[in-house]
Amino acid sequence: MTIDASHVRLDPAIVSLMPPGTHLEDGRLVIGGRLASELADEFGTPALVIDEPALRARARRYAEGLGARWANSQVVWASKSLPCTGIYRLMGEEGLGVDVAGGGELVMALAGGVDPARLVLHGNAKTDRELAMALEAGVGTVVIDNLDDVARLERLVTAEQGVLIRVIPDVATATHDAIATGHQNSKFGLAVPEARELIARLRGSDRLRLDGLHAHIGSQILDVEPFARAVEAVAALGEFDVYDLGGGLGARYTYDDHPPSIESYLDTITDAARRFLPGHARLLIEPGRSMIAEAGVTLYRVVSVKRGATRTFVAVDGGMGDNLEVSLYGQRFEATMADRVGGGDPFTVVGRHCESGDQLIESVALRAPAVGDVLVVAATGAYCLTMANNYNGALRPPIVFVGNGDARLVLRRETYEDLLRRDA
Repeated sequence: MTIDASHVRLDPAIVSLMPPGTHLEDGRLVIGGRLASELADEFGTPALVIDEPALRARARRYAEGLGARWANSQVVWASKSLPCTGIYRLMGEEGLGVDVAGGGELVMALAGGVDPARLVLHGNAKTDRELAMALEAGVGTVVIDNLDDVARLERLVTAEQGVLIRVIPDVATATHDAIATGHQNSKFGLAVPEARELIARLRGSDRLRLDGLHAHIGSQILDVEPFARAVEAVAALGEFDVYDLGGGLGARYTYDDHPPSIESYLDTITDAARRFLPGHARLLIEPGRSMIAEAGVTLYRVVSVKRGATRTFVAVDGGMGDNLEVSLYGQRFEATMADRVGGGDPFTVVGRHCESGDQLIESVALRAPAVGDVLVVAATGAYCLTMANNYNGALRPPIVFVGNGDARLVLRRETYEDLLRRDA
């Protein structure tokens, strides 16, 4: 059968960075069955839009994939990537455990109905208050990061508490220093010799039940081989009932990013577990960025278009107040005009904040951006809103769930009244 090439529509490359199912209608971007520009009109800008069916499918792909490869296992969502009660509720409904790294994340997870037994508490500087909150809530697992954690827990616990020891596997990764955690000088966890000593100590504790070990090597990792080396490193400490192998799989932010598939990552983890870990052990993994980054996009409104000496600036109504990833570790993003998708001339997208470093994207192709147009930035689901702030009194954006043509607010936009509410 011969296909008439004149009738074949090829979506611009930017669409491949959007949530699955994103498509064009008359050159206009449609996400979750809704026109992006109409979502901007309805919910305002900036706004983080999450394709709910795409996120649920991603969660199931992780859970079913891990379960098929290692029956005694649990996917634990790294909630620091986007802590929001509505997201916690979604992950709980999908049967995932949740990793919380502080009292605020714990409160939201509980409010979202996550089973406390499936909560894993992290943190390199847990306070007495946070540990007491976790113990009162019945958190299933506390990850011990240092000897002070042990002292606090042994003083606070009133019943046996399951714990894991976080081990530094001394595995280098090709990622930014700000998000590398498995190297020898990491602030997280204990080096192997110290971990070995703590293992001996905890095995004699009548309050803390040592279930196993935890290791995490960093974030935005685009190669599976370091994950296998981390498994081998923790295996050298002996046999345990539980091994939490962390997360770290990278997401696709740019056209040049080619992260391993979820299946390739899971194959690597479980193949290494079969080589180095006891067959009865329970495996936990903690995907965050790779779970949620590509399910989200951020909508902005163009406020100004200004020609500089060598660049033309497109200034939008957000910036480093809702996306610190660019300033913090140089993450590249891609973008398009919502109603003129793909192609165009190079522009520099900047934010509204009083910092020269408030730059979202350098040299991105946009088609005739004008004041009032909607700009869509891809793959902003992870960490962008997590690190949102009130620079220049900016209001933190809302989160909107879309899917099958429906849209609903799960986190409202901050208000100026909110900014004054804490005044004493």
